[in-house]
Amino acid sequence: MPDRLDGIPDAVRAGRPTVWRNPHRRPAAEILPGLTFGLADVADAEARWRRFDPLLARLFPELETGRIDSSLLALQPDVAAHVAGEMGAAIWVKADHALPVTGCIKARGGVYEVLVYAETLARRAGWLASGASYAGLAEPDLRRAFGAYTVAVGSTGNLGFSVGVMARTLGFQVEVHMSHDAKAWKKARLRDIGARVVEHAGDYGSAVAAARAAFAGRADAHFVDDESSVDLFLGYAAAAFDLQRQLEAAHITVDVQHPLHVYLPCGVGGAPGGVTLGLKLLYGDAVRCIFVEPVAAPCMLVQLAAGLDQPVSVYDIGLDNRTAADGLAVSQASLLVAGTVGALIEAVITVEDADLFRWLRDLWERAGLRLEPSAAAAFAAVRPARSSLLEARGGTHVVWTTGGALLPEDEFRKALAAAPGR
Repeated sequence: MPDRLDGIPDAVRAGRPTVWRNPHRRPAAEILPGLTFGLADVADAEARWRRFDPLLARLFPELETGRIDSSLLALQPDVAAHVAGEMGAAIWVKADHALPVTGCIKARGGVYEVLVYAETLARRAGWLASGASYAGLAEPDLRRAFGAYTVAVGSTGNLGFSVGVMARTLGFQVEVHMSHDAKAWKKARLRDIGARVVEHAGDYGSAVAAARAAFAGRADAHFVDDESSVDLFLGYAAAAFDLQRQLEAAHITVDVQHPLHVYLPCGVGGAPGGVTLGLKLLYGDAVRCIFVEPVAAPCMLVQLAAGLDQPVSVYDIGLDNRTAADGLAVSQASLLVAGTVGALIEAVITVEDADLFRWLRDLWERAGLRLEPSAAAAFAAVRPARSSLLEARGGTHVVWTTGGALLPEDEFRKALAAAPGR
């Protein structure tokens, strides 16, 4: 009987850049009806976001309407040609690296789950009357009441910050468990907002497991589980409605003859998986979602290639999970995500750290995009996709950036300096 790891390409095991076309992909119409989550669930998440608009507008002055969303930016033709490797490609950037409040895509999941918890507590305790504006949750007496509860999370940085900012703003206590590869400045900014940071010698998975165990069964706390949270997943999925609105405003047609290719950096999988679910529910097979992972940490590729009957780690095939893309330094993918959208992912592309820094520099110099290494990953996948995947040669391409706008100046300069010579 063949080993379940036999299907993992040698190039992946060797840590070489790879375009892995997903052999398990199936037509959306075949997969979507059998999933646990459907369009109604994602629409409910979108409706909850809108109920919280008045509260978010009150708490964060930069949110005039209360909507946490980013711009859809068209790259200039010369920059698009540089990214795609040829003239004529339509390249757009879903600029979640500059997402309001947290400066990263994790706001879509982390902020959302904190809001769900606040709503649940408020309704249970009678603090939120039927039909009342959610802006009332910002009142001082409610913030004091929320202070009796703790929100916890395991993170390499960006999810912890997104959860921490929202939870602390509402008055919750916050505890963030962080892995050894989390950046020192990300730990410092959490402490600056009043979060308790617990550091672990192990990797991201170890930090999550420790936090999960520490908060199991506590009635006065809520653990945001990046590996298995449905609320987190659906918060990300609602982003599909934002992109749909922006594509329509830009008069971009999306259908089988005009496919949409979306490039999504992948760590544990929650953000790209949620976005994939939402987009597939809206566009079916007219959208092709391509995940991008570091060569040292291709956890989603490894899990999908090995099958879904049990968890698989990049350590199982000899990789070390060490990458400059700290937000993507995950050894084991979310089985919730892999099991939900695994058959909807077009391909997984792995990229080297050197390319992350190269694209970080190029996009800053050519387009003024301030990215962190994880966010630059998707740009490194466009050329390989267009040369290796027939479906990626036409249509519209959207590169989803995930973080960087709040990168401290000295950290950003270090990242620019790390780019290979021209």
